[in-house]
Amino acid sequence: MKESCGDHTALLLDEDHLAAEVLDSLRRDPEVTFVDKLDEQRVALRSLLPTPDSDVLDEAPVWAYYPWRKTAVRLLGPNSFRLLRLDRNRNKITASEQERLRDVTVAIVGLSVGHAVALALTLEGACGALRLADFDVLELSNLNRVPGTVFDLGVNKAVVAARRIAEIDPYVAVTLWEEGLGIGSVAEFLKGADVVIDECDSLDVKVSLRREARRMGIPVLMATSDRGLLDVERFDDEPERAIFHGLVGDLDMESLAGLDSRDKIPLILQILDAGHLSATMAASLVEVNETISTWPQLGGDVLLGGAEVAAAVRRIGLGLPLASGRCRMDLDQNLDYLADPPPPVVLPAPSQAPEGLGRQASPRDVDSILRAAMRAPSGGNAQPWTIISTAEGMSLSVAPECTTTMDVGYRGSCVAVGAALHNARIAASAAGLLGAVTVHDARPGQPIATLKFGSGNDRELTSRYEQMLDRTTNRRLGEPRRLTDTQVAALELATSREGARLCLTTDREDIAAIGAVLAESDRIRFLTPTLHREMVGELRWPPTDSVDTGIDIRALELDPAELSTLMLLRRPEVMERVALQDGGYALGRFTEDRVVSSSAIAVIAVPGSSARDYVRGGAATESVWIEAQSLGLAVHPISPVFLYAMGEMELDQLSPRYGSSLLRLQRELRDIVRAKENESLALVLRLSHAADPSVRSERRTDRVRKRTSAW
Repeated sequence: MKESCGDHTALLLDEDHLAAEVLDSLRRDPEVTFVDKLDEQRVALRSLLPTPDSDVLDEAPVWAYYPWRKTAVRLLGPNSFRLLRLDRNRNKITASEQERLRDVTVAIVGLSVGHAVALALTLEGACGALRLADFDVLELSNLNRVPGTVFDLGVNKAVVAARRIAEIDPYVAVTLWEEGLGIGSVAEFLKGADVVIDECDSLDVKVSLRREARRMGIPVLMATSDRGLLDVERFDDEPERAIFHGLVGDLDMESLAGLDSRDKIPLILQILDAGHLSATMAASLVEVNETISTWPQLGGDVLLGGAEVAAAVRRIGLGLPLASGRCRMDLDQNLDYLADPPPPVVLPAPSQAPEGLGRQASPRDVDSILRAAMRAPSGGNAQPWTIISTAEGMSLSVAPECTTTMDVGYRGSCVAVGAALHNARIAASAAGLLGAVTVHDARPGQPIATLKFGSGNDRELTSRYEQMLDRTTNRRLGEPRRLTDTQVAALELATSREGARLCLTTDREDIAAIGAVLAESDRIRFLTPTLHREMVGELRWPPTDSVDTGIDIRALELDPAELSTLMLLRRPEVMERVALQDGGYALGRFTEDRVVSSSAIAVIAVPGSSARDYVRGGAATESVWIEAQSLGLAVHPISPVFLYAMGEMELDQLSPRYGSSLLRLQRELRDIVRAKENESLALVLRLSHAADPSVRSERRTDRVRKRTSAW
């Protein structure tokens, strides 16, 4: 059997000397129409993101002459044409996946349903070459399901499909077998194919296709236009697999040839499983050769089959999981079970202050001190402390069960404990109970800080009691304004009072550079599975979730578009797809936008890197935070992924894929804020001029225990 070269492909003419003669000849023909929309194509090509390379932008165009239309169309060259035509596939199909699919060759037998398959594959760019086999011509009765036109009547069905493909993409290689397939020609037809699609009516050819595909290790797909039935036979993975899933046993090829429509029905019922046919199809089969000539097929069902097969071909071509077997995508059944979508998440209006916390002091002084300690900030509002109090004093320990991957060496937890200790000192001073404070280099779970109740009162600490209770996080966009010298001096004093140093950035270019660093850190956090899972786990969606831990989604101050985007970004499979492309450069935009809107960025630096040093850094952070808020500034803490990691090993453990990037970002931030070599960074605070926040974070009480005996 020879492969036909019929009137079905476009003649591609480069604008060189030889092609010019052919083009001149075509231009002299008054019946030939020329269509030149190249300028519009080039404008669209240049507008793609990212901008294509110069070799693509400068690729020579071609003229594609379609003899059946007597029309020549000027088009981009093959690479630029494909890039622009398939751009809207991204990133449901990524650019690298698209290139892999370009090497796939698909063989299709039967171009009624097969036409829809070829169309879907071409539209998606899911293959680079097609082999089409059908002996039949298009008739008027085919136009209920074959996407041809009345201009195609009497034309071979394979030619009709090939012309449609050429008019969509003239660079797809299409080979036709206009005489169809017989048992003896199947092997030649399958040679070089990666996937074979069976949509023919001849049972003997169906059997022969599968036997030969099994011998050659080629998967076979078949869509049946009833209840969205799709069959997958992975002979490439299972060389001993029985054909038709073993439903029909051994078949005599000679007895299958020449069966009429009615004679085929018993075997068709075995293959398709009569018990699962739709009622309308089952009733129709009873009428074959009585009131109808053959089994019915609907155009919508055929198009659905094309989509199903295209999806399966993509999986095979990309090496994604696809088992042998059968599935149904039954549209009618789904339409029988329509239901209202779940209502959108309606966030309740925030209360003025969490119940039992805030300005209301407990009748007992010790309780007021405990409540003050509990008001301290912590990463993800994890509250990673255990507080034990007695009549003599209180101790604070790191709670290791509250740690996260980013809390490397419990350093972030130590910062939170330091902030809680600072609050406790303020409350103890206001109550006249301030005593000695001791900070230890203790292991997690053991007391790291102790406060003995005494009779002291520090005027400076006491004056900050109400301000401490008012301290809150404000993630709203700000209005950049210059800090006054008085404000800067007050912030520096609040830091140095606790033994730390304030690295304050007010230069607009430096703030923008910090925004870029923190945005890239956020991107890495989204794209690293463990970090993404923990980040999503911090979020609380009231009223469904309790908000006594974690971050109340309302506190993020998201607009409706940002909230909708977050609902997509919290899905791990979405982030996995983005990570495969090394994309997601917009994932840090939330943070970058807010950093750029800041009046200043404050980084708290503390000498040393021991647990005690980070506790001191936490106390200084809380001191600066309270002071900034008292000066009318909104404060938004930001913990970049790399903040508490020391050295390449710890950074690699944070994110094996992006460890080197985290090291670069860590160095860039330290350079911008001018951190000293012996200093550790406790936290990054965004200072801005912004409206009041929508909600305050609540606190849990099970991290506090009271004892009657001494500790």
